[in-house]
Amino acid sequence: MVATSNLLAVKRQSVGKGKSRTLRREGRIPAIIYGNKIESLAISISERDLNTELRKEGFFNRLCDLEIDKESIRVLPQEISLHPVTDKAEHIDFLRVSKNTKVTIEVPVKFENEEECPGIKKGGILNIVRYNIEVSCPASNIPELFVIDLTGLELGDSIRFSDIKDISDGVTPTITDRDFIIASVVAPAALTSEEETSEDEEGDEETTEGETTSSNEEKPSEETAKKEE
Repeated sequence: MVATSNLLAVKRQSVGKGKSRTLRREGRIPAIIYGNKIESLAISISERDLNTELRKEGFFNRLCDLEIDKESIRVLPQEISLHPVTDKAEHIDFLRVSKNTKVTIEVPVKFENEEECPGIKKGGILNIVRYNIEVSCPASNIPELFVIDLTGLELGDSIRFSDIKDISDGVTPTITDRDFIIASVVAPAALTSEEETSEDEEGDEETTEGETTSSNEEKPSEETAKKEE
């Protein structure tokens, strides 16, 4: 179950660049709540309180209850604007959610038990293809992270999405046309280079004997991770 945090917020009576600058000078960050077919609401929150939440892991995967005039509004952080020089927060968007809201979100991947991985013990390397996995799920059931157990994996073994255990109901990957690879245990570069050199030498010998060799390998391109706004 997704973690939840709490923040105090105040309604903004007026908006605009000038008003936002004034708020930031007062130590408050302008923000907006939108979504769930309800009119958008302009608010501000304490910069100190926001920074406390930002320092915690998984801020954008964590629901937040905003307390506004004794009313609690459940939201999910969506996008934060930072100052280009100081990296201080300047504005933040929140998506209003309910028990029926579905969201598309990136969930981080955590790898465990490397010491129990025979492939790594033999000198192999964990080649991570995806550090995050984009999924669609109910806002009330956002996974905090996906845990991958490396126990028993040998050189050449791959971990695919179907290998993840204990996936909550309603959580589905946005890539649906294949069981995609998350990581694999591969031989180190030096070993790979030696194998490629041996193959090249064998090819040269075959060519010398009058046989024609050819290669038409395609290198698959990795998909670029998208950020749902």
